[in-house]
This record gives sequence, C-alpha cells and structure tokens, in this order.
Amino acid sequence: MKEKLMQQIQQFIPFNEQEQTDQKLILSWLERAPDVSRRENLTAHLTASAWVVTPDRKAVLMAYHKLYDSWAWLGGHADGDYDLLQVAEKEAREESGITGLIPLSREPISLEILTVSGHEKRGAYVPCHLHLNLTYLFQADPAVPLRIKPDENSGVAWIPVEEISEKSTEPWFVERIYSKLVQKSKTI
Repeated sequence: MKEKLMQQIQQFIPFNEQEQTDQKLILSWLERAPDVSRRENLTAHLTASAWVVTPDRKAVLMAYHKLYDSWAWLGGHADGDYDLLQVAEKEAREESGITGLIPLSREPISLEILTVSGHEKRGAYVPCHLHLNLTYLFQADPAVPLRIKPDENSGVAWIPVEEISEKSTEPWFVERIYSKLVQKSKTI
C-alpha cells in the first residue's frame, strides 16, 4: 500500500511552487522514514484532509477545532493506513457526522506539509512536528444533518467560500491552502 501511495504522489501534478517543493519532501520522507504513517514518528507523519464541497461548490464543510481555535477543514492522522483517501473520508465522517460523502476523484487534489505547534493532547505533551498531508475532494448534500465531535471541535458548519477568510484565524491556511483548494475544486 505504501508503494501505491508513493506512485500517487509521484504522478501528482503540482499546482504551484509550494506543492512542487512539498511533493519532493513528502516522497523523501516516505522513502527514508519507516514509521512515517504513524504519529509515533514525532518529527513528521502522514495525515489526510477532506475538502468537502456542496454540489454548486459555493460552500465547504468546516469544523471549529478547539486545538487551533479556528474554523478549519476536516482531516486527521493516517495511523498506519496508507490509503489516505479512506483516511480523509473516515476523518470527515468522525469530525462532522456527515453521511453520503462522494469522492470526486480518487487522486489527491492537493498536497502540503503543515507545521503543528507543540500542544497538550489527552493530558500528554505533543512536540512540534510536521504533517505530511494529502487533501481529497468530496461532495456532500448540505441538507444532511451534522454533529460536532466534542473532544475535537465545538462547531460544524457549511461555510460559504467567500467567508473562509473571515472564519479562519490561520492566515497562512487561508492564503496558501484554502484559497488554492477553492480554486482547484471549481475545476474538477
């Protein structure tokens, strides 16, 4: 399964310099780090995100993450699973309660290396580290009921794409990631 993921990343066509640089670094980590799929690798590990859009692409499903004190996309750790599309879908369901997710592609729409500041989780300190992240595009019906995941978020909502910059308190994500995902999701 690791080889399939590496092939998927090798075939990914970068959208910009950030993706081109991060693509090379993610492949390097996959080639040389035996435990990169597990968060026990305290330096860097694989994660997957779900960019869930409405059929008209005018809104995206986001959660108010307690850890980041911000509205953000959905996603989480691979925890040993190299099928990152499956990880992204599972995390989106767990974090939002959404059902009926439709993957619009089996290939990632984006890839990025994300920095994570040191923090406390379940009473233990987690050091600063990197998330080697692949993002997948999904579509869902905005009429489907949603629910929060109390241990991770305090809100789940469909955010109009033109309001993402007002809702997210993470400028780098807004400028470099979310704006790119909005643009890319309109072409698929």
